[in-house]
Amino acid sequence: MKDGDSVEDKSKMADQHPTPMLDELEDGPWPSFVTGLKRLRDSKGEKYAPMMNDLLGQLEHSYQNRMGYWKGGTVSVYGYGGGIIPRFSEVADKFPESKEFHTLRVMPPPGFHYTTDILRKMCDIWEEHGSGLIAFHGQSGDIMFQGCTSEATQLAFDALNEIGFDLGGAGPALRTSMSCVGAARCEQSCFDEARAHRGVINRFLDEMHRPSLPYKFKFKFSGCGNDCVNAIHRADFAVIGTWRDDIKINQEKVKEHVAKVGRKYTIDTVVSMCPTRAISLNDDDTLEIDNRSCVRCMHCINVMTKALSVGDDKGVSIMIGGKRSLKVGDLMGTMIVPFMKLDTDEDYEKLEEFAETCIEFFADNALEHERIGETIDRIGLPSFLEAVGVEPDPNMVNHPRTSSYVRTDDFDEEAAKWFERKALEAGMTVAGE
Repeated sequence: MKDGDSVEDKSKMADQHPTPMLDELEDGPWPSFVTGLKRLRDSKGEKYAPMMNDLLGQLEHSYQNRMGYWKGGTVSVYGYGGGIIPRFSEVADKFPESKEFHTLRVMPPPGFHYTTDILRKMCDIWEEHGSGLIAFHGQSGDIMFQGCTSEATQLAFDALNEIGFDLGGAGPALRTSMSCVGAARCEQSCFDEARAHRGVINRFLDEMHRPSLPYKFKFKFSGCGNDCVNAIHRADFAVIGTWRDDIKINQEKVKEHVAKVGRKYTIDTVVSMCPTRAISLNDDDTLEIDNRSCVRCMHCINVMTKALSVGDDKGVSIMIGGKRSLKVGDLMGTMIVPFMKLDTDEDYEKLEEFAETCIEFFADNALEHERIGETIDRIGLPSFLEAVGVEPDPNMVNHPRTSSYVRTDDFDEEAAKWFERKALEAGMTVAGE
């Protein structure tokens, strides 16, 4: 305690809960959430300081007893069935100021674009109605406004809604979606992520605000195979930007890169790192790529950004069923639509219609507390493809001789027939035009 502190400040410090175990989390080189909670607790004159003090006390109590002391309940705003995570304390007699510590999940703008003015307004609203604790962003992309009483929940939502923000998803519903910054500033972007994101959410907003699904359903939109929003393994419906023509090569930039870093380094970091060995470096320091073997992993483009770039025939791949552990463990998304153009209004309408088909299938066929990836695992991929009206495609199959979805003895023969039929159909279409 420093000399000159007022009697009121000294009394305030004396009332603070001791947190010896939490204090340990502030050691080391990395920032700690405990420091942030203490900063809010120690804010002089702030109305939420007592709440944060009791929150720290309850958290220390949980660490000591190795038990969580939060229980759920029902908290909502008018007209909504989701978007708020209720937290009621089971030890409210010991920590009365944090007996209610609800979280408002708020949808971010597509691509996470904010102005400083909007951020300041958000902070002002949460300082007035909540604890002052905000997390950018949660696992589903939500802005997490953490720490609110039941009484202030509606007031906080009304204020956030006034500046243009809406609650996201919670419970067995469509969850808040995420999209990378994409076309706004990334040269690898293969489609308009923000437009696709906004169109899908606007179309299915009722599914988000009024939970009626067997379990959660998530959309994520990544502009390229780098998948900066982790869509492939975290989204039930992942839209990944891709291209179907050749990678563009600027041979002069290739030579400049080789001259700068050396042939050995180029071979070690680019040629040898290609997962399908599709890249070769010629004697004259030019690059060749077997584009039929390219799997769009983006590694070579990431390393040689000036020399290599995505193709011109851009679109998206759609993968269904990615998730973390639940009933059958972690799942990566299964390729359902290998390529779809997203250039025109009709293309985006087609994407939304396919998304609606998948959500309806999920609502009608999934078991309670089952993700769509687990539904596909349970009923089989062929049944799912038939239900959503998608023809089987060899591009859906990864490692065909080890896939349980296809026979191993005649895959090559059947795939050749499929590609031949597709080429014939394309030729007839061109002739008809």
